[in-house]
Amino acid sequence: MKILKLSPTIKDYIWGGTRLTKEFEMVSFTDRQAEAWVLSCHGDGECTIENTDFKGRTLSDVLSNEGKDYLGTNCKKYENFPILIKLIDAKDNLSVQVHPDDEYALRVEGEYGKTEAWYIMDCDDDAEIIYGFKSDITKEEFRKSIEENTLTDYVNRVKVKKGDIFFIQAGTLHAICKGILLAEVQQNSNTTYRVYDYGRLQNGKPRELHVEKALDVTSTKALDASGKPMGETVDKGDYKETLLTECDIFSMKRLDVIEKAEVIADEKSFVSLVALDGNGVVMHEDTCVTLYKGESLFIPAGFGKVEILGAVTVLESRVN
Repeated sequence: MKILKLSPTIKDYIWGGTRLTKEFEMVSFTDRQAEAWVLSCHGDGECTIENTDFKGRTLSDVLSNEGKDYLGTNCKKYENFPILIKLIDAKDNLSVQVHPDDEYALRVEGEYGKTEAWYIMDCDDDAEIIYGFKSDITKEEFRKSIEENTLTDYVNRVKVKKGDIFFIQAGTLHAICKGILLAEVQQNSNTTYRVYDYGRLQNGKPRELHVEKALDVTSTKALDASGKPMGETVDKGDYKETLLTECDIFSMKRLDVIEKAEVIADEKSFVSLVALDGNGVVMHEDTCVTLYKGESLFIPAGFGKVEILGAVTVLESRVN
């Protein structure tokens, strides 16, 4: 077993900015970089391995050959790799959209549904997200608001700040709005149903909307969100640990490493480490792997204890 450093896939969407290349030094040959898929086995954008004798191979190829032991016992219930992690630079507003749950997505789209969570890494002072509806509406009112272009009158707008965390259950209407840089942990799915796109054109044409499917899957109940992490920050001496959120699919923690932190990859799940800020190294016996801002490491299940050394903020994710 080896610690694997991953090379991301960069996505060029119309709302993207340039922070992923300018601040995180990611390589891209496009003018804008909306998303970096930093842990992905999805066919729409796979990670490749940067180190070890697996260098140049996709993560999914390595896992298919090494077996599910690399993934852990919690992953045995999943037919496919269970999660996908992204860094997202929203220079402009994303569409107002919704994702289906597993039952609907597997039946209609042939892949998992999409429950996700957003950790706000940085944002403009007036930044906000759309998170559900501000009051209960009916499906008929939802449809009418889409048809009459009044949907944004009904949505719940939530001001955000650096360090906020938002859990977005499948079926929740949502949108990342302009001026936000965030890390997203989600189910391994790329199914999105758009219902509003600000009248934007791509190649001279409006982007496709998916109204009927969205009506099928969207919860039209009012929602509220505080942005507060699920757990309190625990001071562990050389680092601080905060449980951001967890559900039956995944967990997210923020590790604020001052000098050193210990992470244990047990038999239950692999561990994903993504450096959100700062630089460090990850040590295991005679192995040393750098973990600089924006870089992503995959630590196999059962790998044991590793040490993170340096001044670095790390997103730690596992499968539950």
